[in-house]
Amino acid sequence: MIDSNLFLPCGIEIKNRFLKSAMTEGIAQSDGMANKRHNKLYERWAKGGVGINVTGNVQVDHRYIERAGNVVIEGKQSNESLAALADWSKSGTQNNAHLWMQLSHAGRQTPFSINKESRAPSVQPLPTLGGVLKFGVPKELSQSEILNIIDQFVNAAEVAKQTGFTGVQLHSAHGYLLSEFLSPNVNQRTDEWGGSIENRSRLLITTIEAIRDKVGSNFPISVKLNSSDFQKGGFSHEESIEVARILNNTSLDLLEISGGTYENFTALEMDSFNLKKAKTIKPQRSTKVREAYFLKYAEAIKDVISIPLAVTGGFRSAEGMNNALQSGACDVIGLGRPLCSEPDIVNKLISGEKKSATLYENMLEFGPWILGLNSPISLMRSNNKAAQVYWCYRQILKIADGNEVDTKLGLFKAFLDHFRDDSANSKKYKAFWKDLD
Repeated sequence: MIDSNLFLPCGIEIKNRFLKSAMTEGIAQSDGMANKRHNKLYERWAKGGVGINVTGNVQVDHRYIERAGNVVIEGKQSNESLAALADWSKSGTQNNAHLWMQLSHAGRQTPFSINKESRAPSVQPLPTLGGVLKFGVPKELSQSEILNIIDQFVNAAEVAKQTGFTGVQLHSAHGYLLSEFLSPNVNQRTDEWGGSIENRSRLLITTIEAIRDKVGSNFPISVKLNSSDFQKGGFSHEESIEVARILNNTSLDLLEISGGTYENFTALEMDSFNLKKAKTIKPQRSTKVREAYFLKYAEAIKDVISIPLAVTGGFRSAEGMNNALQSGACDVIGLGRPLCSEPDIVNKLISGEKKSATLYENMLEFGPWILGLNSPISLMRSNNKAAQVYWCYRQILKIADGNEVDTKLGLFKAFLDHFRDDSANSKKYKAFWKDLD
């Protein structure tokens, strides 16, 4: 099953059932342009066997980005920028892979180090996370700003198609702007963009159809959607099913589901579960628990849609992947972290060289007990989980520089190196974009 092809509603064929899920790269220039590091990174994943390469979140507004080092496509692009994007698409589509550009607006999750003021559906600020991650103070979007954001997404999608990307994905998960509009916690508007689930999904649906009008009928459009925010009063699983039902009546080609927000990131919680239980749960059972992250939610969503469904979060074994596909719970397997430590894992799983991706995250903690993921100190637990993500970021940098991954990299070093580089990159970014001051 994992090696079988798949035809999307737009008629495009995908060579296998693997989707490299979007992961932030943080390697763009200060002006937001792509470069040779993107080429090396995505060429490696393409040659590693993935059917669909989804880029990290390309931002549609330089003022509201996820982190310094994001690629930014805003307004008319220079010839230099277009050439860089074309080189990226050429590299990422090798080995018959697709390369889809994920488009995003960070909304209220714009780091304070980038912009002291962010934009959101309503004035609902985020707390400082882990004692270190601070966000800009949100200002409610006006009607004209919302309409302009739709135009920004459309423009970026047109540029993606023009420069050889074979599809786009709208990032409507993990607490960024499109998902903020879906959340009743964040979106407390009383106009046509808030209130009912139909109104809260209006921005997403309008953006999809506006893009479709410009890119034509045979260009894949995907959405990444939370299966739930897993927060009291937030975007619920029932609402996720309803949004999926609404999306099924659009021209969407593929729906990818994940879960959580910065405030409550389910995938990270599940990683910590496996680490804490590693001594008491047999490896096979631990893998099954991991591979069931979002499957129970996916099954309910699959009941109300006919478009292909990708599930990202926890898949490691070929057996678990094949079982998910054969059961009809999903149509596509999304992989993230495994591709950071084993960029060619897809080829190995399909050929049978390996039965499962290596669970490197089961080895990653600052230290035992009070220093680890089972620490009685909540700040230590959250920083361990964040450091696991930063460890993956460091591996992405290795691949982008044409080097082999360093699976022996210590978690504490990854944590410190990430913050050192991220701080330096933020300063360079703000220096270039002086209007952020």
